[in-house]
Amino acid sequence: MNTSQIEKNVIALVENFNKEEFVFDLLKAYGISKTSITRLKKGDFNLSKVEGEILYKSKMLFKEVESGTLLTVIDDLTKEPEALKHNPRFVIVTDYKTLVAKDIRTGAALDIPILEIHKHFSFFLPWAGQEKYSQKNENYADRKASYKMAKLYDILVTENPNIYDDGGHNLNIFLSRLLFCFFAEDTDIFPIEGMFTDTLAQHTKEDGSDVNTFLDRLFKVLNTKDNSKEASHFREFPYVNGGLFRDTIVSPQFTREARKIILECGDLDWSEINPDIFGSMIQAVVNPAYRSGLGMHYTSVPNIMKVIEPLFLNELYDEFEKHKENPKKLRQLIYRISKLKIFDPACGSGNFLIIAYKELRKLEIKIWRQINDLEPQYSFVFTEVKLSQFYGIELDDFAHEMAILSLWLAEHQMNKIFVDELFDFGRAKPILPLKEAGHITQGNATRLNWEDTCPKNDGDEIYILGNPPYAGQKKQDKIQKEDLKLLFKGKTNYKTLDYVSCWFYKGSNYLEGNIKMGLVSTNSICQGNQVGLLWPSVLKTGNVEIFFAVPNFKWTNNAKGNAGVTCSIIGLQRTIKNFQKLIYTDRNVIKASNINAYLTDGIDIIVQKRMTALSALPKMVSGNMALDDGHLMLTEKEKNDIVNQYPDSEVYIRETTGANEFIKGLKRYCLWIEDDELEDALEIPFIKNRVESCKKFRENGGEVARTLVDRAHQFRYRHQPVNSQIIIPLTSSERRDYIPMGFLGEKVVIQQSAQVLYDPEPFVFGVITSRMHMVWIDAVGGKLETRYSYSVGICYNTFPFPEITQKQKEQITLHVFEVLEEREKYSDKTMAQLYDPDKMPKGLKEAHHQLDLAIERCYRLKPFESDTERLEYLFKEYEKMINKDTLLEKTKKKRKKKA
Repeated sequence: MNTSQIEKNVIALVENFNKEEFVFDLLKAYGISKTSITRLKKGDFNLSKVEGEILYKSKMLFKEVESGTLLTVIDDLTKEPEALKHNPRFVIVTDYKTLVAKDIRTGAALDIPILEIHKHFSFFLPWAGQEKYSQKNENYADRKASYKMAKLYDILVTENPNIYDDGGHNLNIFLSRLLFCFFAEDTDIFPIEGMFTDTLAQHTKEDGSDVNTFLDRLFKVLNTKDNSKEASHFREFPYVNGGLFRDTIVSPQFTREARKIILECGDLDWSEINPDIFGSMIQAVVNPAYRSGLGMHYTSVPNIMKVIEPLFLNELYDEFEKHKENPKKLRQLIYRISKLKIFDPACGSGNFLIIAYKELRKLEIKIWRQINDLEPQYSFVFTEVKLSQFYGIELDDFAHEMAILSLWLAEHQMNKIFVDELFDFGRAKPILPLKEAGHITQGNATRLNWEDTCPKNDGDEIYILGNPPYAGQKKQDKIQKEDLKLLFKGKTNYKTLDYVSCWFYKGSNYLEGNIKMGLVSTNSICQGNQVGLLWPSVLKTGNVEIFFAVPNFKWTNNAKGNAGVTCSIIGLQRTIKNFQKLIYTDRNVIKASNINAYLTDGIDIIVQKRMTALSALPKMVSGNMALDDGHLMLTEKEKNDIVNQYPDSEVYIRETTGANEFIKGLKRYCLWIEDDELEDALEIPFIKNRVESCKKFRENGGEVARTLVDRAHQFRYRHQPVNSQIIIPLTSSERRDYIPMGFLGEKVVIQQSAQVLYDPEPFVFGVITSRMHMVWIDAVGGKLETRYSYSVGICYNTFPFPEITQKQKEQITLHVFEVLEEREKYSDKTMAQLYDPDKMPKGLKEAHHQLDLAIERCYRLKPFESDTERLEYLFKEYEKMINKDTLLEKTKKKRKKKA
């Protein structure tokens, strides 16, 4: 049951409040089965014999109390050993006016009017198996440990100058062993609390000179089954195995300060460490590039859940809900979970694998609880979810080591929860000696055969997931460029693809049967030119489909000063007929018949860049490029100063504007000198100096700049209209309902940060400012982060607009003038202010709405009900027009041949 459904259930409980049924309705709202509630009412499941009190094992202790006694009673109950031995998650008391509750595991408390419980429904979400994730980067233990380890690392590197002779592999293994020892002595893995730190303190010198030999010996002991002949202080240490201490390494030399820090590390409470993020935090220790935000470079749990829930977890929970009253089916579900394979081919320090592991363990616990409610267990049960079900590939050696270690730590923590939650019948096998961890391969995922890491067998249910590295063309290093070259061998134009494309391409080749993939990607691969370059190879003409998508959102790692990258999550599978596809947005889930490469509900079509307009629209070009190093540009003050000093200069100065200036209402000017005016213009000293400076810049510039030396008084490109022009900013905030565009006079010089239509018919302004065009831009155009990025070749030349009559043009033109007139009423405001969606004047909004309707009537008489419907229609129109255009081209070629 998802969160939104639970919230609805609790609201319904309040609206139909029934004192006698309240506690049962509350449990029912969170998905507790009818069978369990019936047995609770009868008394079968109620472990309390006190009237007005219900003790439901592992879930709650509920008590009706007199008004004025709630706090006293709940305080007593939360200290009552007899009640707490049945491990209730919540203690709840109420007089049916006020409700007070305490979460026994977290210590969180709730004190509210009972009829406002729907406002706090998330408090009881653990009943539905949904723990509230805290902001893990704020976890004090994780951060403090990472800072201490960073300090130790720095000293060891300084005092051991040859420590990187092997590329750092020895040091990486050494650090991972230390981390295990710290964790083991605080979480009952080692038999005595604090034994590693205490033994090191008691049996090494204060100057640190023998710490390395102590650790070398200890590491050998931890890999030996029989330590009976060892010194007494080593004898109590257990056999660890699992490969962690298998290889012989040489520990680095320690100083007095290094020994002091390692003891301080041991004094921390490592039982509070979160293995799902700790690996990434410690990875920051050994990566100087991460030091500025030490401990912050990891993927947050809520973001990871955006991948694993639609990929496989939601469907598993649906199966659980579907068979909630059938013990046989529930056991089959546990068996199914035990056979899953989870594979992250860019696993880093294991974040995705660990969260997936923990979520499957939590679901398993929930299933066993339900089975026990239906058929009480009379024998012990052990977890069926094994680390050997988890696979990964990681390039970085240390991250590879941390992924293996973190999975072990996660297993230990989940074993404790398994026993706590199923305390009557749940048991965990001893963690030592360590069993096989996840199958984590160190290497380059773009070049390795994924089947060597995660073999595919008939009937395997495999889920590929993760957050592969992003790197645009300009940010790729030599190895990454070579990776793309090798992977896309034989394909053209692959060089402009983002590096993350490698994972989608390889993954699509790995898919078959019950194998599905959900990866995080920079949103660039679903926009602009990259769509046509990548997706035909991934979707393979219908053999592979996108079955879920989470379009454009900020994927932050909460690092200080980090604005986050705009990403999308894309789920791929082999095509399944009539499979229900889902698009997840901030507000809801959209059921789609088909998800195309633009992550919208629509037909599979690739919008290719065009040199000419597909529709009967005028040519759009880029604005004027100066290539002057600013010497031909003037601020408003400079313009006023020169005109005051040299009045004749005004004829050589024009207003100039680009996207930023137009939207924000900024005034700028430029020198605009015709060739026949040059001699007179140079008589003005200021202009002469500016032209000479521009000439010097071009003389010392690149090849193109040097070709312009002889006309240093002019822009590189010079376009001007006869009467009017429309300015179209290259970028605009995604918050705006419309990209602010404008009609300008013939004297204004539009810069290259905007596109221009010279001397257009007025109706064209209506077409390109319409909602229909905005929907098209949003879907097929590229974006800078989430901002609109307007491209002539992709946004304008591909836009499917039907041929219209002169009367329709005139009607649109009337609406265009209404928009411009409404703007004029607020001439003191900038375009940014006018088109702020929170402040847009009602008159202007209505004028745009009427213009939108006029444009839409050019397509069809029936109004469009949503942007999804508009886009679906536009894609179909585009397909028709492209096919018609292609047919015309073929006809022309045939005629030429005949001629």
